[in-house]
This record gives sequence, C-alpha cells and structure tokens, in this order.
Amino acid sequence: MPRLNSIVPLVGSLLLSRGGRRLAGRHAGKLALATLALEVWRNRRQKAGQTQHQTASKARPQPRSRWSGRSPR
Repeated sequence: MPRLNSIVPLVGSLLLSRGGRRLAGRHAGKLALATLALEVWRNRRQKAGQTQHQTASKARPQPRSRWSGRSPR
C-alpha cells in the first residue's frame, strides 16, 4: 500500500507517548480497519475519475458454449 506514507507519522506520534500506546493497543483493529477503508475509498475515487471512454474501451469476452457432459467420439 503505497499511500500509507501519510498515516505513518500519525501512528508514530501515537506510539511515542504512553497514552498513545495504550490507545493504539486498545483500538488496533479499529485503526487497521480505518486504514483499509481509507485505501479503498482512495482507490474508488481514483477509478471514478477516469472517463467513461477509458472504461468502455475494454472488449467483453465472448460467452462460451456449455459442455453437455458427453465425451466427443
């Protein structure tokens, strides 16, 4: 995750103080989920910024014929 550089100083400053370590230990899961949610939000926002032409230019795959289960003879 290359975008964590903005979060690292915040977490580092939390871990320097005794109260910050206590808070980070108590809420480690919540901090991890918040970090993940931030990354997902940034990725979706970046994808939404693309034009429709860029996303519509991808060719769709052709549907495959279904296999009947019989072996060819």
